[in-house]
Amino acid sequence: MPAALAAVTPTDEAQRIAGNLAQGKNVAVFLGNFAVQHPDYATLHALAGAIAKLAGGRLGELGEAANSVGGYIAGAVPAAGGNARALFEQPRRAYLLLNLEPELDCANPALAAKALAQADMVVALSPYKHGAVDYADVLLPIAPFTETAGTFINCEGRAQSFNGVVRPLGDTRPAWKVLRVLGNLLGMSGFDYETSEAVRDAVLAGVALPAKLANEVDWPLTAATPAAAAAGLQRVADVPIYNADSLVRRAPSLQQTADARAARAAMNGATAAKLGIVAGAKARVMQDGGAAILPVAIDERLPADCVRVPAGIAATAGLGAMTGAITVERA
Repeated sequence: MPAALAAVTPTDEAQRIAGNLAQGKNVAVFLGNFAVQHPDYATLHALAGAIAKLAGGRLGELGEAANSVGGYIAGAVPAAGGNARALFEQPRRAYLLLNLEPELDCANPALAAKALAQADMVVALSPYKHGAVDYADVLLPIAPFTETAGTFINCEGRAQSFNGVVRPLGDTRPAWKVLRVLGNLLGMSGFDYETSEAVRDAVLAGVALPAKLANEVDWPLTAATPAAAAAGLQRVADVPIYNADSLVRRAPSLQQTADARAARAAMNGATAAKLGIVAGAKARVMQDGGAAILPVAIDERLPADCVRVPAGIAATAGLGAMTGAITVERA
């Protein structure tokens, strides 16, 4: 065991999992969306890598979105070691939102809304009319991905190109063309592409995709010691499958399925009893100055003092970060 983890006492469940991994022939440890969205993701990644190495296996990651890898390869990340959260923590004078509904797509919608409200200019590139009243000063219509050509990079590291299924509606244009024109008008270099294939070729030129997709990290585990459990109730959040992007949110057929059921505040029976709340009752969930009224559901799979409150939906858009302290009381 790494020295940094020598003082950790494994639970019975952890020992059973370790036994399964030790006996496995083709061992893999995968991190999913919840781990990626967690503020301690770097620590979780280092720990998962250590577990995979000890078990003689490999570490994998299930990407959050269809083209997360493509965005990374294209360099669509903050420069100089920054992070996207800092763009809202330290508000900018202007924001350019590309296919983004911040009240639903950001990990901390309350923080995003506050930053956008104080900006001098917010420009939204979207296939839909949204945000015009709350934060957007200008709406530029763009085509959804189904109406344009492009390239995805899948979980195997394969670049897969596709063509638009139908013509863009009315005067809308693919987002890359709108960005190209904006770059031309501002006299910026690197905005002279004529086709999406030219963009693809420029991004992938000289890139060894398998090497870029290596998940192993060489981080010291001295900084990866698990932190003590925080006191009070903690929010556990997921994004329901049919609220994951602007397209599925607006699909009437998908919104009638069981996976699109109304949001609930889920907790185990012991936590509900401590709060004096029963299944089906209404609860007021409060976080970072925002509040939401949700029905209570009992889920014994959740740990004590953890409440699952979904993100990416209008009912919880006024709350804060997907992970953190929350307050729950009877409504």
